[in-house]
Amino acid sequence: DHQAQLLVAAASMMAEARFSLIIVDSATSLYRSEFNGRGELSVRQIHLGRFLRSLQRLAEEFGVAIVVTNQVVAANLDGGGGMFAGPSIKAIGGNIMAHGTTTRLWFKKGRGENRVCKIISSPCLAERDAQFAIGNDGVLDCKE
Repeated sequence: DHQAQLLVAAASMMAEARFSLIIVDSATSLYRSEFNGRGELSVRQIHLGRFLRSLQRLAEEFGVAIVVTNQVVAANLDGGGGMFAGPSIKAIGGNIMAHGTTTRLWFKKGRGENRVCKIISSPCLAERDAQFAIGNDGVLDCKE
């Protein structure tokens, strides 16, 4: 409910002034803490779906970009699959998060100050990696 209230407040702010970007840090965090266990999974997913749809409406109505960060969990926890089972991590939120977003990126730490950004899923971008560095001057070209 708190996140929904924040979206209402954001909409009223955007009605009065021009904004270009909304950043939601750890979209699933509150849902994971408020809805525990598999018994509440469907209720959690319904709430998360409504939240993501509200974000989409804000993007469409006010022409803003939305960036959502998310948590990941170790995949293949059942021990099956072996070495060809796919990625060793997966996003929290399941298909609701997957279908509620347009372009999904995965960031990971490289060597030193270097980082890697991989396009996981996008309707208009091919899957590929980009490397960059983070330093005192902000985002920089990758350091070899």
